[in-house]
Amino acid sequence: MSGRRDGVQVLERAAQLLRALSAEPKGLTPIELADRVGLPRSTAYRIVGTLANEGFVRVLPGGKLSIGPGLIGIATAGRRDLRHEAAPYLEQLSHELHETVELVVLDAGEALFIDQYVSSRALRVVAQVGVRFPLYCTACGKALLAELTPAEALRLIPARLEPYTVHTDLDRARVLEELSAVRASGVAYDHQEHTIGVSAVGAAIRDAAGALAALTVVMPAARLEGREEHIAAAVLRVRDEIQRAVDGDAPGAGSAGAAS
Repeated sequence: MSGRRDGVQVLERAAQLLRALSAEPKGLTPIELADRVGLPRSTAYRIVGTLANEGFVRVLPGGKLSIGPGLIGIATAGRRDLRHEAAPYLEQLSHELHETVELVVLDAGEALFIDQYVSSRALRVVAQVGVRFPLYCTACGKALLAELTPAEALRLIPARLEPYTVHTDLDRARVLEELSAVRASGVAYDHQEHTIGVSAVGAAIRDAAGALAALTVVMPAARLEGREEHIAAAVLRVRDEIQRAVDGDAPGAGSAGAAS
């Protein structure tokens, strides 16, 4: 019986470590990770070693740890149909705007990144597929929240909002007001609210089962200035194309290639 309890405890600790890593797109050092979850460093190192062997954790060039490809495959498995349907449209949008385009889903009250097409520009924004982001201060998150009723959205907005940057709105009432504007326009923005120097435009879609997802164009903040309307129009157009494809109303993925 003791062995069974020990096994359960190891699983719980592994889950804590993975959740901590999934919330940090830039990764954590082994010491930071151990301290973040409150585990003895020797215990954390041992569990991380096993997770790395299984491909659930990987070591970045600078020595930090991040979510590994093994876990990313598990995290995105349930949305493969959506990824398949959306892929040609996301890729075309990335080529059209010369910016990174991402696909996220609403999962456990967070935005989970499940696919990405990276800009070919030298200065670009890249996030690790499989990481999670907060809803209230990201374009994808606001797009997702706006698809919910105000009461449902409020339940997913923390009582105390974390100031990720100086631009993060910490007033829940104002966040709800912004969601009303997103519902009306269909487009959500992130003006350096989650990461300094990074802005984004997003819109929500639903997969074949009705589950919420969103597409986001993310870029250095300076490149959004003066292009808001152009990028928003492109995002809404592609959002509609993807939705028709998911709903079975599109003539085929090749229609995405018509955009230029």
